Amino acid sequence: MRRLARGVIAVLTLVPIAVAVNAPAAHAQDNGVGRTPLMGWSSWSFIRHEPTAAKIEAQADAMRNSGLADVGYHNINVDDFYYECPGSQGPNVDAFGRWVTDPAKFPPSDGKDGIAVVADHVHADGLNFGLYVTPGISKQAVAQNTPIEGTPYHAADIATTTAEKNYNCKGMVGIDYTRPGAQEFVNSWANEFASWGVDYVKIDGVGTSDVPDIQAWSAALRQTGRPIHLELSNNLAISGAATWQQYSNGWRTGGDIECYRCESGGSSYPLTSYPSVQSRFNQVANWQPYGGPGGFNDYDSIELGNGANDGLTVDERKTQLSLWALAASPLILGTDLTNLDPTDLQLLTNRDVIAVDQDAIDAARIVNTSGQQVFAKTEPNGDAVVGLFNTAGSTQVVSTTAAAVGLPAANAYLLNDLWSHTTANTTGTIAADVPPHGVALYRIHATDFGRFAPPSTTLSLAGLSTVTAGQPVTATETFTNNGIQGVQQVRLQLATPAGWAVTPTTATNFAVVGSGQTVQASFQVVAPAPKTLFQSDTVTATADYRWFGIIAAHLGVPATVTTNSPVTAPYRTFSSASDGPAGYAESGPLFGVSGAGPDLYSNSDTYTAIYLPGAVGTATTIQTQVASHQNLTGFGKAGILVRNDMTASGTGPEGVILFESPSGGIQLEWNNNGGTHINAVMPPNGTIADTVPVWLKLVRAGTTYTGFYSTDGTTWTTVGTATVTAQADTQDAGLFVTSHVSGSPAQAVFNTFAVTTN
Repeated sequence: MRRLARGVIAVLTLVPIAVAVNAPAAHAQDNGVGRTPLMGWSSWSFIRHEPTAAKIEAQADAMRNSGLADVGYHNINVDDFYYECPGSQGPNVDAFGRWVTDPAKFPPSDGKDGIAVVADHVHADGLNFGLYVTPGISKQAVAQNTPIEGTPYHAADIATTTAEKNYNCKGMVGIDYTRPGAQEFVNSWANEFASWGVDYVKIDGVGTSDVPDIQAWSAALRQTGRPIHLELSNNLAISGAATWQQYSNGWRTGGDIECYRCESGGSSYPLTSYPSVQSRFNQVANWQPYGGPGGFNDYDSIELGNGANDGLTVDERKTQLSLWALAASPLILGTDLTNLDPTDLQLLTNRDVIAVDQDAIDAARIVNTSGQQVFAKTEPNGDAVVGLFNTAGSTQVVSTTAAAVGLPAANAYLLNDLWSHTTANTTGTIAADVPPHGVALYRIHATDFGRFAPPSTTLSLAGLSTVTAGQPVTATETFTNNGIQGVQQVRLQLATPAGWAVTPTTATNFAVVGSGQTVQASFQVVAPAPKTLFQSDTVTATADYRWFGIIAAHLGVPATVTTNSPVTAPYRTFSSASDGPAGYAESGPLFGVSGAGPDLYSNSDTYTAIYLPGAVGTATTIQTQVASHQNLTGFGKAGILVRNDMTASGTGPEGVILFESPSGGIQLEWNNNGGTHINAVMPPNGTIADTVPVWLKLVRAGTTYTGFYSTDGTTWTTVGTATVTAQADTQDAGLFVTSHVSGSPAQAVFNTFAVTTN
């Protein structure tokens, strides 16, 4: 029996479960394409402004040779900048008013347009070719009054004076589709694309006001007689979902996923960031009813392929691919296929995950909290596919139940992990230890043979996100057995770096932990003095146990622990950012603040601060230097905060902040009506470019507050001046940070904290 059990276990653990699924009935337009989500590559993210024939052909060859094509990536799409654009007068046009291919980038050959030459190369690789366009007609066509092919009409007969969106070249104006020749103009353009061998058209810059353009392009592509996929971009309104379904094969639900503000040195790297990926959770939930065969919700490019240059950790890359797959979104790669990272390639070619995408079923959200997201969908054979997402900054157990994801009642269920290709059994709890910004992706089905798979277990660690050197804290490990059989000889331990003191304060060994049972062990932990202001170390909770009494199993859950030097009197600490751990440190003239929080503006009043109570009078100057910051991105903020009561977040009168922000720049903000939240700002975002290190100085004179900044601490430039009501004669002064990313703390280091009377 033991030999049989081991054999079955080996099969269940090592061999992924392959489940064939059939796409549901069509609900969108039926033009012969778009039956399953498109898979391919686009030039925008990586190549961006400089596409050339050589570059596009190299990407096509890499798709064929890397194995990507073998698992379904079949499209090579050229985005913007392939046509001649002399300036704001609009793209250059041919004799019939259509864009002219830039021959320097895409040389013609043997009488063929340069785009057609590249399309031939792509087709020879066994792939499909896509091209980009924007709505309307070029101003140059109107100025030249070019004829409309096959008609007696001309450009001036159909053009309006309304500007159309062409994000980069500009110079496009609208078309009045009630006028004769309008549809024929778009038909001629579509016919040209078809003659070049185009299989996919992305029409960019369209929205609710461009429905006539969308209808015209949909009809034009149909009349070519060539099956051509029509994709709409970008940030389409959900109120128009029925229209996008009727006339296209896919529609972008939001803005670009690229992290343009993250790029440096003239490179497009890093391509994206975790906040950009995280922003899609709500989009996927909101758009879930609208995708399906014929037309799919498009959440933008998959930025996997170039390792660290993706801008994501490995766990974050799994999150992006898992979420897109659960949502049955197009999988359009934005990376450099000629320089593929081996780990990324392995992720991108995971057939089990691709099958989740290609089932053409949109998952629904069933858990939505500040730190967790759970999405699930039911396959035609009754299986459930479930994604457990951890959006927080530390490892945590994410869970749901078989009933919640729509599975029928059963004695046991098998959890097939689509990333690790391992299998476990459960009585109905679907749970996993999920790393920060990571995911556990399962295919689950009811079974009568679950006992031959290992039990599903989880392990969590609490109490150690931040510690103060020399001060004992209690760390608690929690082990849960969700399997259908008990586990034996359970031993819980805590591994720490050298110099740490760890003392168990409860039992750590358990003879048996039955099905559905939980045990805990606590430890007293003392960290040594850190070598830096914020020192990060890895502490690992472990659980060793046996199942069937003989088969050894091990769980290890690492946690990043920040050790702070104690903040001493008269300084105090406070955080209203409950979505993440707060950290404070003091060392000589340096002060460190670490905290999360969605924002300190409008209806959000979340921040973490070291402050001096009652230090500000009616004639006071507060000065500091923001010496450095980490994980502070976008509209995150670090700087000086003055208010009547630092601990009255969201309740007492709001005060004044002077800060630096990667996206906002250097700004002064306050409340202009005595309310409890900031609602005024100067100057506008980006007026004063962000720089770090930077000196900040806030001067109070009665009810007037003036902010200054300096790059050398000597020469000061005014940021702004505000008259602020409801400010007490005596106020608290603080150094603060708010990350602007829920659950993801940012750190700021300040040099000096000077409060003086004027």
